[in-house]
This record gives sequence, C-alpha cells and structure tokens, in this order.
Amino acid sequence: MRRAKISIIGAGNVGATTAHWCAAAELGDVVLLDIPATEGMPAGKALDLFQASPIVGFDARLTGTTDWQDTASSDVVVVTAGIARKPGMSRDDLLSTNAKIVGDVAARIRDTSPNAVVIVVSNPLDAMVQRTFQVTGFPAHRVIGQAGILDTARYRAFLAMELGVSVEDISAMLLGGHGDTMVPIPSCTSVGGIPVTQLIPAERLEAIVKRTRDGGAEIVSLLKTGSAYYAPAAATAQMVEAVVRDKKRLVPCAAYCDKEYGVGGFFVGVPVILGSGGVEKIVELRLEPQERAGLDKSIAAVKELVAVMNRLTA
Repeated sequence: MRRAKISIIGAGNVGATTAHWCAAAELGDVVLLDIPATEGMPAGKALDLFQASPIVGFDARLTGTTDWQDTASSDVVVVTAGIARKPGMSRDDLLSTNAKIVGDVAARIRDTSPNAVVIVVSNPLDAMVQRTFQVTGFPAHRVIGQAGILDTARYRAFLAMELGVSVEDISAMLLGGHGDTMVPIPSCTSVGGIPVTQLIPAERLEAIVKRTRDGGAEIVSLLKTGSAYYAPAAATAQMVEAVVRDKKRLVPCAAYCDKEYGVGGFFVGVPVILGSGGVEKIVELRLEPQERAGLDKSIAAVKELVAVMNRLTA
C-alpha cells in the first residue's frame, strides 16, 4: 500500500519536530523543505531523524531538501515557514513579512501539489491561512489552520494541573482566533463527564483561561531565545493523522466559514470533522450568550487582521 507523502515547509523547531512526530507515528513518508543560509540543514535534520528509525522502530522515508520538486504530489503540506517577531518589529512589519513568505510558499504548493490538503501553522495564524487560501485558489475545505488543537491542549493541560487529574479525562473546546481573542466554551468543557463549572470556581476558571491565552508568551518568556514547538508540532501531527488516516476527528481548527456562525468568508477557529478530504463538516454549536459575544468579538478581530494584511499585500 502506498504511504502518504507529507511535506513540511520550514525546517525550524516546529517543522522539524512535526517531522519527528509524523515519522515516529508512521503517518507517511516525510519531506522536510527549507531555504536556509546553510543549504544542507534540512538534509542533515532528515538524515538525523532517519537514523533514529532503527531505535524507535518506524518505517518512513525522510528527505531533507531545498528543491520544491521533491515535494511534488504531496498528500498533505504543512506550512511552518515565516519569521518570529523581533525586538523593535511592529505588528504590521511581521504581518507584511510573513504574508510575503507564506504567499510565495502557497504559490509553490499550488504548482507542485495541486491536490494536497494544506495545514498552515505560520503566524499570525488567522491571516496566514487566509493568505494561503487566496494564493493557492484551493477549495476552502483543503486549506486549514492549526491553532485550535494547540490552544485546547494548553487549556486541558492547565485544567488537569488545577484539578490533579489525568489530561485524558479533560474534554474541552475553544473557538475563535488564535491568541488574545480565543473563546473558551465552558458549556463544552467537562472532566470525566462532569461540567467544569461544577469543579472550578468562576474566577479561578477565568485565570486558567487567561493563562491559556498567554500560553505561547509564557513559554517565550521562559525560553528567552525561542518559542514553543513541542506542543504546536504535536497538534499539527494530529491534524496530519486525521487527514492521511481519514480519522474523522472532531477537533477545533481554523476553517473557512461563510454562513457558518455568520462569519462571512474568513478563517476562524471552529469545531470541524477532519478527514481525508480536509474539513468535511463544520459543526455549529448552540452557544450561551456570553460565549456568542466572545466569538463575535474574536471574528471581528480576525477580519481586522485580514484587512490590514490585504492592504499591506495589495
């Protein structure tokens, strides 16, 4: 049986760790592409990872390359390319720079893997997935942003820490944009089937939500010279698995919503069923008034971000 072909664009910490998770889980053959200052870097990382295969016990071909033709006819393409915000760099500078990088990547994907499902990880996430959709011209269901699984994982981890229970017993959902405007859905959060509101006081739950919103920044402040990559890569690999194994996972992803939730043609974090076709269904929840108000605020922030990007790339 033919193994799936998974191409990861960007061989930095997130991209390389995503390759690690995908290979170790035998999700398919992995191509790691980058255009670094040191041309051999992606090849070196791929070779290092392949040399772990006899120890871990996985069968997957791993290719590190700077040549886009090595990615041709991929089933899934993961986009992690882009720069991190540097001291003195404005939000618009970051947005403009990464929109150009991601736009160039999207054009290459369009030309080399026209039937791929594309998973975007680059930041600012909600704008970068919109940019990928604009440039590839792919059907909306084949362009997806990774953020909701990561944000929900952080939320679940903090809830488990608070309650002293297994993370496996936490079921939760976050909607909306990635970052400050993410929207927790208490009505869809439970611990072993018990509503979380029966276990954690409202003010303490709000503090956990705030820590979730600041989850990436907390790690940056601890690392000093980098940002999170283990959890973002694991979240991305879960999405890859859902696609290549047609898992039909119900997970939060940045998906294109038009009539859904009244969004009007933008990518926002919503519950989706993720399978071999990409986003196979968007699940519309009945939200409490406070939850709906939070989602509307988040949608407005996403629209503003995309409008700025469109002006900068016009």
